[in-house]
Amino acid sequence: MARTSNGVIAAKVLVHALALTPIAILAWQFYDVWQTGSDALGADPVAEIEHRTGLWALRMLMLALAITPLRQLTGKPVFIRFRRMIGLYAFFYASVHLGAYLLLDLRGYWTQIFEEIVKRPYITVGFTAWLLLVPLAVTSTTGWIRRLGRNWGKLHKLVYAIGVLAVLHFWWLVKSDIREPLLYASILAVLLGWRLWKKLSQRRKAAAR
Repeated sequence: MARTSNGVIAAKVLVHALALTPIAILAWQFYDVWQTGSDALGADPVAEIEHRTGLWALRMLMLALAITPLRQLTGKPVFIRFRRMIGLYAFFYASVHLGAYLLLDLRGYWTQIFEEIVKRPYITVGFTAWLLLVPLAVTSTTGWIRRLGRNWGKLHKLVYAIGVLAVLHFWWLVKSDIREPLLYASILAVLLGWRLWKKLSQRRKAAAR
């Protein structure tokens, strides 16, 4: 088994620290609001918590999708070692986002979620994106990679659909100013467009042989 270099270990520790910083700040501000009634989370703390956790889930998802193009552009396979970690953080923030909606917004009336899914398309696509993330998170271990073999790669291509659904969820959630969801839609288009271009290039090279 190949040993992990000290540099990679240090980089992973740094990535963990950076990925956990947003939730740590949010938890501290939530505690402050709860204890002192401060306005650390603005006029609507629940909406702010949902917005931040959802935004960080989307950011982590975009970062995970950016790993493959980054590896191909730099020629450094070491970047692949961070893809699973960042993908799991995307699932983590998405789960906190969903949990905040269920516990703080619906306030425990979880049966309403099914009514909300039917009535509100942005909740429908957001919940679907989370559901699709679940099998990817469960099968992210080395053991599952061995068990699934080639099917593992096919299963994890669901991340492309998840990216589209996540951006659509954000887009439909925003009522007027679409600049931020448009930014993430553009990033996703570039990341998926790169993959499509690489696939077509490989086919052309194979056909020319």
